[in-house]
Parts: sequence; C-alpha cells; structure tokens
Amino acid sequence: MRRFVIIYFLTVISLFAFSQSGGRNTYEFLNLPNSPYIASLGGTNVSHYQNDPVLVNSNPALLRTAFDEKLSLNYINYISDINFGYISYSKNIENVGMFGTGIQYINYGKFIHADETGEILGNFSAAEYSFNMFYSYAIKEKLNAGASLKTIYSSFWQYFSSGLALDLGIAYTDTANLFSAGLVIKNAGFQLKPYVKGNREPLPFDVQIGVTKKFRHAPLRFSITAKDLTRWDLSFKSVFSPNYNLLQGEETSEKFIDKIGKIGDEFIRHVVIGFEIVPSDAFYLSFGYNYRRRTEMVIPTAPKLIGFSAGFGLNLSKFSISYGIASYHLAGISNHFSICLNLNQFYKRI
Repeated sequence: MRRFVIIYFLTVISLFAFSQSGGRNTYEFLNLPNSPYIASLGGTNVSHYQNDPVLVNSNPALLRTAFDEKLSLNYINYISDINFGYISYSKNIENVGMFGTGIQYINYGKFIHADETGEILGNFSAAEYSFNMFYSYAIKEKLNAGASLKTIYSSFWQYFSSGLALDLGIAYTDTANLFSAGLVIKNAGFQLKPYVKGNREPLPFDVQIGVTKKFRHAPLRFSITAKDLTRWDLSFKSVFSPNYNLLQGEETSEKFIDKIGKIGDEFIRHVVIGFEIVPSDAFYLSFGYNYRRRTEMVIPTAPKLIGFSAGFGLNLSKFSISYGIASYHLAGISNHFSICLNLNQFYKRI
C-alpha cells in the first residue's frame, strides 16, 4: 500500500508541479481554513501540535493518538450568504496507525435564474464537497508521516465536476522542547470530470512548511508558516496600478533600494504569522497576520484590520469549543465556530 501511495504521488507531482496562483485553479475551496484555530492564526498552519483534530486537514501528519475517537464539528459564516463547514472523526488502530475521515463543504447560497430578457425563471444553488480519508503513522518517536485522499464534487447549476487530490505530509514534534515543525504537499491531483468536456483545469497544488515554538518560561507561542512555495511572484498585477509596467517586468529606472524592497515584499507575501497567549492547557487566545491578504484586499483610505485575525478556545476533558474571526475585506469578515467531542470520555470501555 505504501509503495502504491509513493508511486501515485510521484506521478501526480510530475504532472502538476508547476506555478499556481489564485484564480487559475479549480476547487479553490480546498484552501479555506476549516478550523477556527487555523483561521485565527492567519489562515494557514501546518506545524501546530494543539489538540485540535481539524489541524489534520492542513497536514495529515498531525493526526496522532491524542485524537483517538474525537468528533469535530465546524461551521463558518463566511462572506455574504456563503457558508461552509467541516465534520471529522478519527480513530486509532493499534499497531496499524491513526485513521480519520472528514467531510468538507461550501454552500454559495441561492441565485436567481433569469433569461436574457430579464424574466425570472426560478432559483438555483451552488455547492462543493470534499470527502476526505486520512492516515498517519509514527516513523519515529517524534516524527510522523501522513497522507489524505480527497474525493471532490462540485456543482454550479448546470455545470458539474469531480476530482481526486492527495496531501502528503510529515510532522516533527518535540514536546520536551515545546517545538514542532511540519511540511506538506497539498492538493496534488486532477479532475476526473471537468465542467466542460475537454477542458481540464489544474487543482490548487501547493507546498507549505512551518514551525511552532512555545516559550518555556512565558505563556506565549509563535507560529511561522510559508505557503505558495511553488511560485515566487505572488504580486497582483492590475492595469489600474501606477506600477503596472514595473510589475510586468518592463525596463524602468527603478532604484536599487526599491528593488530590495520589492524582493522583501515578494518574500513576506509567502509568510503567515501566528501568535498565542496560552496561560494553561485549558485556554488560549490566538492572533494572526496575513500580509498577502492585507496587501491585496485593503482599501488605502480605510485599511482598518484587513489581514488580521483572532480567536480563543476552551479545552475541557469531554469537549472543547473554539471561535475565530478573520478580516478579509472592509465588507467581509468571517466567523468560525467549532466544538470537538472526546467520545471516549462519554462511555466506559469494556
């Protein structure tokens, strides 16, 4: 089985390992943060060792025995009338490894169906789903490897599509030194059925890496995650930008210091920063900053908190609850809610 996964992975990578960016791929909903915890840390994290099973959707190698018989329910009130959510369950099989399953969905709401004359013919809805299966195995005491297989279905009125995607990840966790790191290859796959016959679109393939570190003598924890590593240039090229010719790579009299600034700008667009206040294992406050989100979505005359996010969580023996809020735009704020049940605490083992 492991040999098959490796062969499949290498084959997919050879077909799809090229530069990707938002708006060029299908199934972009796969990149949405399904966990309030992830959303509050800036939207991306592949290294965290927090006791939240939804982290597995970011990196399957984070699936570990602490998640045994945990059921997680997540709901996100997104922008406008768009809603999405995630349900997951994980189970440990002794001497085999950890297994998990999850369902991810997004509902774009209802739309008016009208003809070219404006006559209303009715309503229709649009939605996308991903049915996920996870597996992880402890290679060594501190090193885990994991994989997830995603079966995707997308429906936009009269247009339907399906696809397959694979995530492969590794995670290193050193609890004694309060440090963890993760590396994941995400959404390597293809469309089984395109929306339009003969027009297959690429999936949002990505490589992400990150580290998390907690201070030993202070209730503080930091996370730094690098994403979109298959493409260096993430700048948004708009014809309305005064620097459009510069962004297009045309010859200019750009100064050396400006070139250094441009390199720095490109670099930090790949970085997501998370910060937490952790007074105990039972409670946390989290904050995040996504520079790329702020750069692309902010309105100069009213910047406010675009790109910033925050959240909190309460962890008890039988369940945990968490909330996250993220500011995407002046008119777009998402609210994330989650409850996780420790099912093995609700009954006595025989």
